[in-house]
Amino acid sequence: MKRILISLLCAMSLTSCGILTSGQLDAGYLASAAAKTLNAATISDAQIIQLSQQSVAHYDAQNKVLTSGKYYDRLTKVASSIKAPQGMKFNFKVYDVPEVNAFACADGSIRIYRGLLDVMDDDMLVAIIGHEVGHVVHQDSKKAMKRAYLSSAARDAVSSVGGVVGILSDSVLGDLAESYTSAQYSQKQEYAADSYGFQFAVDNGRDKYSMYRALDKLVQLSGSSSTKSSVAKWFASHPDSGERAARVKQMADSMK
Repeated sequence: MKRILISLLCAMSLTSCGILTSGQLDAGYLASAAAKTLNAATISDAQIIQLSQQSVAHYDAQNKVLTSGKYYDRLTKVASSIKAPQGMKFNFKVYDVPEVNAFACADGSIRIYRGLLDVMDDDMLVAIIGHEVGHVVHQDSKKAMKRAYLSSAARDAVSSVGGVVGILSDSVLGDLAESYTSAQYSQKQEYAADSYGFQFAVDNGRDKYSMYRALDKLVQLSGSSSTKSSVAKWFASHPDSGERAARVKQMADSMK
């Protein structure tokens, strides 16, 4: 799911984030500079990773990150019990935002919105995290970021300096984020991520119906006037959620 709900997300291959360099590019100047425009064939994984890293930092700066309290304590407890796939090291943060949302990045950055914690139990939360990690492992997120980059102002900003990704301005990052969050995953990609989330929850000692219950909860929330708006974006890019929930339930039923 896009940031399971969100899957916003960030996207990249299984590589750890680095520290951002200093300085800031002027988006207006760079966009107008004469230079080769990068395309899908020329942009590298390293460049996609750099853009993704900046997106994570941008979202952390745009949202209040909780460092204490019940939401922080609960997520810390759940996070301590989760095993990361080979090649990843998780780092968790919780946003003080009522939206029902979450996203994972390939460097292991996982961001949870407190609205999600309000409606999901711990087992369901682990399944949702697993779903988002599934999009990363399958490189769906990376491909989505590449498409977002090619349709955003970031393309011109990066191209104008010969393909070197510096610190992009907030306006360029905002444009990139908008393009990314409007992207949609295919039904095939969503099914694969559902299956990954199902197995992820089981492998981490959670109820085998965790993924089913999480999807079913989202279906229920879509009809609630109090939470409908907070899951609207998720359902805009995640069709047939009822069918997906039924599919995962069958997987759980068949597991001995």
